Amino acid sequence: MPKQTFRLNGRTVTVDVHPDVRVLWVLRDLLGVTGPKYGCGINVCKACTSHVNGRGFNPCAVRVGDLAADDEVTTIEGLAGTVDEDLHPMQQAWLDRDVAQCGYCQPGQIMAAVALVRKVRREQREIEDADLDSIRNICRCGTYVRIREAIEQGARAMA
Repeated sequence: MPKQTFRLNGRTVTVDVHPDVRVLWVLRDLLGVTGPKYGCGINVCKACTSHVNGRGFNPCAVRVGDLAADDEVTTIEGLAGTVDEDLHPMQQAWLDRDVAQCGYCQPGQIMAAVALVRKVRREQREIEDADLDSIRNICRCGTYVRIREAIEQGARAMA
């Protein structure tokens, strides 16, 4: 079996797996990283949203062979480490706003929110309603109002 190497939450990992296997299955089944959730497996629900090189991506839609050895995959488990804190400001905002109900989609929601804030910051502007509308992560519990409030609070707290 071919070896696939990439960085995961700050450390280099190597797995014996065919390059066509989706990153989500490598994370969950081979590496035991369960924050990215399996929802649909076809890049629709966004429950698996994580980051690659600081930008949002959906590991259910990316082949592990498409990752380079120096690509940095960050999951919800590694998010706080990107700011050297116990919690990332967006995670704290989620707690402050009591966003989660069932919680299944929340890791993907938080990762999508952080990616959105980073994108908006690169464009040197503030988050607008249209930006919040662009997040396509599905929440079966319907906590979208609190999600939006948490994103705005988290954005204010992100350095």
